[in-house]
Amino acid sequence: MGPQFKALRSFGALNFMAYCYILYSVSADKFYIGFTSDNPDIRLDKHLSDFYKKPKFTNIASDWKIFWFLECPDIFTARKIEKHIKKMKSRKYIQNLKRFDDIGKKLISKYSS
Repeated sequence: MGPQFKALRSFGALNFMAYCYILYSVSADKFYIGFTSDNPDIRLDKHLSDFYKKPKFTNIASDWKIFWFLECPDIFTARKIEKHIKKMKSRKYIQNLKRFDDIGKKLISKYSS
């Protein structure tokens, strides 16, 4: 976390509801893992539109759907959980996130500030 985020955090500026989310594309058979302060449906709309001008991973398909999301207490927790899921590099782990609600609860407990 850079110094600008530490300063904002000390003032509580970034302590608002955030989400870690996973999108899935049937046509590409791929998952996309991200975090956001937007509602997950709004974030999905941004991925499917030209909101992000530069090339992005989600350009490989146009059939992305929200596979799973986790409401987090702040953006820092959401980012830590996103990094954890990416680090696992496991399709089975991602599928288990959806299958077992307690995994999400444990992640919140582990990574909340």
